[in-house]
Amino acid sequence: MRYPDAPFRHLQRLTDQVGLVERAEGIVPRHEHGYCANDVARGVIVVCREPSPSQELISLGRRYLHFLAQAQTPDGRFRNRLGYDRHWRDQPGTLDCWGRSLWALGTAAARGPTTDICEDSFAGFERSAEVSSPSPHAMAFAALGAAEILERWPDHSGAIALLSRAKDVIGEPPASTVWPWPAPRLSYANAAIAEAVIVAGDKLGEGLVLGNGLRMLEWLLTTETRDGHLSVVPVGGWSPDEIRPAFNQQPIEVAALADACMRAATVTGDSSWLAGVEMSVAWFLGDNDAKIPLFDERTGGCGDGLGPTNRSRNQGAESTLAMISVLQQGRRLAAAPRLRTRPPGPRGFRGPNRYPRGPTCARATPPEPARCRIGPVRTGPMFHRAGWLGGLAVIAEAEEA
Repeated sequence: MRYPDAPFRHLQRLTDQVGLVERAEGIVPRHEHGYCANDVARGVIVVCREPSPSQELISLGRRYLHFLAQAQTPDGRFRNRLGYDRHWRDQPGTLDCWGRSLWALGTAAARGPTTDICEDSFAGFERSAEVSSPSPHAMAFAALGAAEILERWPDHSGAIALLSRAKDVIGEPPASTVWPWPAPRLSYANAAIAEAVIVAGDKLGEGLVLGNGLRMLEWLLTTETRDGHLSVVPVGGWSPDEIRPAFNQQPIEVAALADACMRAATVTGDSSWLAGVEMSVAWFLGDNDAKIPLFDERTGGCGDGLGPTNRSRNQGAESTLAMISVLQQGRRLAAAPRLRTRPPGPRGFRGPNRYPRGPTCARATPPEPARCRIGPVRTGPMFHRAGWLGGLAVIAEAEEA
């Protein structure tokens, strides 16, 4: 399989001296639509995920973090929309932009390319980590930032408390095998919900919670697989009484799946989860319901959505950042060629199917902790843990054994 390098040239085209322009007409930034903290936070994350970012990318990261600093209020909430006239269009709140900003600040604090970026981001994270949201999605995004903090500072009380609150707001999934999801409808970035439950169970040492998160992700990936490729829920979401495949399919959904599957592989040491990452990369390259690539290799951007016979010609910030994120995950796989995934099963999903369903899933026997050649591994009550690259080394050695 081909794993292209993640391009940043269209992201640079969408970035000006203030921040990241939200929308584009084709590849031309539409400045009249202004900026949003949601996209800027995503920008921070992909910059900090680069193993050796160039000075140009580091400058982008600093610009994005400055934007988030202006969006953050002293009480820890965030504004989201800034007009091109430099006036905020909304009031501070704790919805998705708050959660994504915490995700970005946690990532930059733990992985930032410079000392000043790490220190400033850590301070920003602590300021907002005391706040909570009633939104499961917002709390899930914030939980992913807390997990980043705990990789670097395992005893950080604010991050631990934030993970616990996120777990409670998301709720426990039903034991049903038909709909084991803690909401009556799938919406957007669904896999981020499952990933947040996985990291809460892992970092808090709660095996039942971890098992629930893995069960949710397995069901979601099976649900969003059709004929061996991803067929994700469309904009507006999906419930069981609606027809599939459905369109307009969104890159953000695929990016959330890739992140969650990589997380599951890292936490459990089971490389069969990496099939979800492979299918996510392939979706952007054309292995999807329309057989059309979303990744535009000519421009370095990504179409905003997938229709039944076409892709959107517009290449906005959210979609381009989702594509970059997935290609970054693909590059992690390409850097570990010994990893192997299972062949396709009867329904096309090539991921794991060894976790019992229902409340007993926490009693599934995890793999034995393996030695990790890249960085330290901290062992929890049930599952071993590893860092950003350490997880792949753990998986590779576990397969060798």
